[in-house]
Amino acid sequence: MTKPEPPTVTLTPEQLRRRRQRNIAMALALAALVLLFYAVSFVKGPGVANQGF
Repeated sequence: MTKPEPPTVTLTPEQLRRRRQRNIAMALALAALVLLFYAVSFVKGPGVANQGF
């Protein structure tokens, strides 16, 4: 016996546009966070890796 296909959701163009905007916003936020961590580690210098806990 074959399993019936699960119902799929069809998104409207408005929902697709909002999803894309959310994805772009999350990507920009992640990039900003990466740049912030890079900048902080650059300012603190390489000696921060040699410090103990």
